[in-house]
Amino acid sequence: MLDRVVAGIVPPKHHIALRSEAGDLRYEECLTRAGFDGPYTIAYHDRRPHEHRVAEAAHGFTLPVAAAARPLAKRHYRSQDLPRRGGPAVDCRVPLLFNDDAVIGLVQPDAADPVYFANADADELFFIFHGGGVLRTMLGDLRFEQDDYVVIPKGLFYRFLPDAAPQRWLSIEAEDIHLPRKWRNEVGQLRMDAPYSHRDFRRPTFVGPLDEGIRALVVKRGGAFHGFTLERSPLDVVGWDGTVYPFAFPILRFQARVGLVHLPPDWHGTFAARGALVCSFVPRPVDFHPEAIPCPYPHSSVDCDEFLFYCRGNFTSRRGVGPGSISHHPAGVPHGPHPGAYEASLGARETSELAVMLDTIRPLSATAAALAVEDPGYQDSFIAGP
Repeated sequence: MLDRVVAGIVPPKHHIALRSEAGDLRYEECLTRAGFDGPYTIAYHDRRPHEHRVAEAAHGFTLPVAAAARPLAKRHYRSQDLPRRGGPAVDCRVPLLFNDDAVIGLVQPDAADPVYFANADADELFFIFHGGGVLRTMLGDLRFEQDDYVVIPKGLFYRFLPDAAPQRWLSIEAEDIHLPRKWRNEVGQLRMDAPYSHRDFRRPTFVGPLDEGIRALVVKRGGAFHGFTLERSPLDVVGWDGTVYPFAFPILRFQARVGLVHLPPDWHGTFAARGALVCSFVPRPVDFHPEAIPCPYPHSSVDCDEFLFYCRGNFTSRRGVGPGSISHHPAGVPHGPHPGAYEASLGARETSELAVMLDTIRPLSATAAALAVEDPGYQDSFIAGP
């Protein structure tokens, strides 16, 4: 969560009457975390927000299923070769890698969501590789653009309205997506030495009561999709306050840290989650010791799988990858730069790469969709010639 926001009309105290100009009582809806012990938002509806009828779930994206077990190896998946499924985001998400803590996939929507959707299993993080649009929620509209991260809290219903331009988004479902706690001071404010400030984040623009004519809600819970019909528009909020809301963060606003010698990836930590850390690699100067080796060193991280989504720029440690490439380096065997990259980085003063990394504690499994776009020669590409 970022900070407290107040928008629209709210009463002077929680849990007291808020009435319309006609004298009608309005209804609170509390969106809470960790039961009632964590962050929360209170929204004020014109009508009862909990009137739903059970219905068929006519929409929902593909859920992850592991492909057959394979030998431990470095993997490269060319997500740019995935067939474009299209349709609304609620239907066209394709899972690629997953474990019990996170699901990583690709979304290429070309239509607005025809229903409201709430993920009650996990928070959601999208990286907008290409495209842009509007995320619509009861708390307001959130505009997003290429190179933005979009964070949506668990349980908040929404619909995506993508622009007409081609869309390609990286999606991550994970529990408790938040800003790493090491970047905050004791009152929750982002520290002055954090890699971003509160000013870098975009919050929703409050719209007020709105009726789009949509009366269908799909909820993902327990790894299944559940349908409901609504009595009225759920976008009848007149005001809200709290710390649970969606937000956007442009990756290029990340303030990368530079050291005398190479810094470990957690200095690039942008978001944390249960069992995972999301890092942003942005164009930046590199290490300034006269004998520094700027290229990432070979390492055996026996507690983490490493997922890397390449966006653009010159990826100095890898060859054969390009925009949309995904590398997966599993725990258990060393990984590092391709032959020649380590030596060639000597004397470099900057890097132009843009990439999103996810380190996970639990091993990642691949789906059949990932295997269909795998580069079979990647493992042996790390073997230097004579």
